[in-house]
Amino acid sequence: MARKTVLITGASRGIGKAVAFKFAKKGYNVVINCLHSEDRLVQVKKELEAYQVSCLSCMGDMGDMDQCQALFEQVRKQFGTLDVLVNNAGISYIGLLQDMSTDAWDRIVRTNLTSVFNCCKLAIPGMVEKKQGKIINISSVWGISGASCEVAYSATKGGINAFTKALAKELAPSNIQVNAVACGAIDTEMNQFLEEDELIALIDEIPSGRLGKAEEVADLVYHLGYKNSYLTGQVIGLDGGWL
Repeated sequence: MARKTVLITGASRGIGKAVAFKFAKKGYNVVINCLHSEDRLVQVKKELEAYQVSCLSCMGDMGDMDQCQALFEQVRKQFGTLDVLVNNAGISYIGLLQDMSTDAWDRIVRTNLTSVFNCCKLAIPGMVEKKQGKIINISSVWGISGASCEVAYSATKGGINAFTKALAKELAPSNIQVNAVACGAIDTEMNQFLEEDELIALIDEIPSGRLGKAEEVADLVYHLGYKNSYLTGQVIGLDGGWL
């Protein structure tokens, strides 16, 4: 059987890196992308290739359609169409909304939400042609409940949740499933700004009594990308019972 191909955005570290390794271990061709960390992305590529799979690494801003199209053209030339798309690229912003610049707002919307639109728009035609495909969007519990001092981040993740539900209905007749994973507090670099006392207080709020692991997110993403053609349009919480 021909190998399937997965694209993971924001794959140089954290959740995206863990997802890339999960699919590589399962024998997928892996396409990885990030915007800034080229050295890290090159290292991830080397480590993935140790699993005897093909790996294409591409730097670029997926919130920019021209750069996104360039990546998808490379994917088309090397692998053909995608089987699984994992929209993971994301940045955070901590601070009062009244202090946020319009540039910072535009940046987080482009990175977190416009990138999802761009990648889905370009991935869908090939999936529709094959009458199969999986799209998994990495969201957040803050997209469900909202977080003080993270209004822009919450708005983009809430947008992803609505996007997921709507696109799932649009693509279900073509046997393409679209789901999202609403992550809670995951032990990645994005949360390393927390002081020790803040981290302890956060963990005290989580019924499971710990942060989630990137590998646990990867396990769920792989399941969504591999099985169950009837599961679509869902925003699945992975938060240790937090919300």
